[in-house]
Amino acid sequence: MALTACSADGTGGSHSGASAKRKTAHGPVWRTDPHSIAALGDSITVGFDACTVLSECPEVSWATGTDPKVDSLARRLVPRPATHSWNFAKTGALMNDLPDQAAAAAVHKPELVTVLIGANDACRRDVTAMTPTADFRADFARSLTYLRRTLPRTQVYVAAVPDLLRLWSEGRKNPLGKEVWKLGMCGSMLRDPDDLTRPAQDRRAAVQGRVKAYNAAMAEVCGKDPLCRFDRSVFDYRFTDRQLSTWDWFHPGPRGQKELAELAFRAVTRKES
Repeated sequence: MALTACSADGTGGSHSGASAKRKTAHGPVWRTDPHSIAALGDSITVGFDACTVLSECPEVSWATGTDPKVDSLARRLVPRPATHSWNFAKTGALMNDLPDQAAAAAVHKPELVTVLIGANDACRRDVTAMTPTADFRADFARSLTYLRRTLPRTQVYVAAVPDLLRLWSEGRKNPLGKEVWKLGMCGSMLRDPDDLTRPAQDRRAAVQGRVKAYNAAMAEVCGKDPLCRFDRSVFDYRFTDRQLSTWDWFHPGPRGQKELAELAFRAVTRKES
């Protein structure tokens, strides 16, 4: 999904000598230097429309990309990103796809799992088709429970669903972008972008409310796990059209991917207070 912009835990790998570093008398401690990363999510994390139209461009992924101009989380943190980072995100993925992605990631025993998903659950043809918050929460909780059971020391970074209302506000400034949106992109929020009547505003407010509910659900579930960090800054970030794809004014372009990488890096490397 898009930038509109889209923590439970577990750590795997060889941890015979690392476990002592991760635990204190009060429980597990977050490490700021994971040596492997698995990325879960939707089209944002595979760089859809970031390089060419209607194509994925994983090399600019904020999480696992290889492009030095983006400087992905994997490039910043992982000593050997070519062999110790994996991207399981899928274009069009919904929260109910996360459990399968988590299972695929667990095979590699990553020390850090990143999650950026949920924009597609709100970006439907209409507000009536949005994923119910209870279902969204249940699938997220199921995914994190699986990761924690399977990878008890793996850390999980969870990015907030981006601000779709800001996406509408910024993207509608571009005439070409509005023409692209007419193809049916995120109808619940982006349909008739210049319609400022009360029904249209109420529709957009409903989508924004659902995004906030999704973020609250993820923050609550993640907050119960000491090795999970929920990052609200992805929702709060005041992006402009400069961070959006010039192909669809919806997904993040390379500049947007770079900003996502920076936000994630700050959250992952933040010292425990």
